[in-house]
Amino acid sequence: MFNYKNLKKILFLFQPETAHHLAELGLRALPNCRMLTNYMVNKNFVNDERLTQEIFNVKFINPIGLAAGFDKNSTMVKAMPALGFGYTEIGTMTPRPQDGNAKPRMFRYPKANSVQNAMGFNNEGAHAVLKNLKKVYPFVLPIGVNIGKNKTTPEEYALNDYKMLIKKFEQTSDYLVINISSPNTPNLRDLQNEEFITALFNMAKELTNKPILLKIAPDMQVDTAIQLCKTAVNVGAAGIIATNTTIDYNLLPGCQNFGGLSGEVLREKSYELFKEIAKELFGKTLLISVGGISNAQEAYRRLKAGATLVQAYSGMIFEGPSMVRKINEGILELMEKDGYSHISEVIGADLK
Repeated sequence: MFNYKNLKKILFLFQPETAHHLAELGLRALPNCRMLTNYMVNKNFVNDERLTQEIFNVKFINPIGLAAGFDKNSTMVKAMPALGFGYTEIGTMTPRPQDGNAKPRMFRYPKANSVQNAMGFNNEGAHAVLKNLKKVYPFVLPIGVNIGKNKTTPEEYALNDYKMLIKKFEQTSDYLVINISSPNTPNLRDLQNEEFITALFNMAKELTNKPILLKIAPDMQVDTAIQLCKTAVNVGAAGIIATNTTIDYNLLPGCQNFGGLSGEVLREKSYELFKEIAKELFGKTLLISVGGISNAQEAYRRLKAGATLVQAYSGMIFEGPSMVRKINEGILELMEKDGYSHISEVIGADLK
């Protein structure tokens, strides 16, 4: 029988970025085959009232979302229900098209179930992405839009890039995400400071009522990260996403000395920072956890730590299209075991 185990053997014969393009071709074509799409939706999409939440005045049927970085140009949105996701986040896109960094820029480590990427916000640019997005929005699932500055935009003009992107996408998204935490755009993480965050969210409040979240890196000191997140929330951020990829190369001996690590090697680092942020901000803002989540136990741990939603990406490379279904089914089993009747009882249980 042809299954993902067999398909993975074929995909792993190719360079990671080539395999990603092949997966994109397949997912873009999938909605054109209604029979296969319906089969995959019926198999993978978990629709259980116990997992449903109303967030940002939008219904999230389950709490597992696709993290930004996979669907950079909003070309695969229609395939997300077939993969079981309860929501999706496209991007990161920039105002102008950019090719990203030199290749090779993506590496997989199968023994560690981890990936390293130095893509550098390669995307078709805001105009092209918006054109794609308008074809699908509004969608049956919530869509987040992750935005970043162009590589060639100096730091002192970064606000202009984010201003342009907020104005461009606020009408075709359910929420927006400010990405200043990727390690693959030079000096981008330097914008993770209180002065820029304050200016950014004060500007954003004048532009839109759309929820705007801040995505942070896992490599900051805990106190610094907490203070930055508190500042963002105080000046209008609708939530925090923690965390992006890590540049702590000690986590994976033999990896490249550039780009960001994701997958299982990031799991504990991401969890530990998220947990500390949640201790300070749970109940005060929406918290989304991402980083090393590929099974129900880890997703459940993040929910109990204070995450209302979680995101996954790298795990799907190793686990395949059934991963999200297994996570959602596993969460329901863990809820029954613990005596919870709705996911709202799980969220922040470790903090109550």
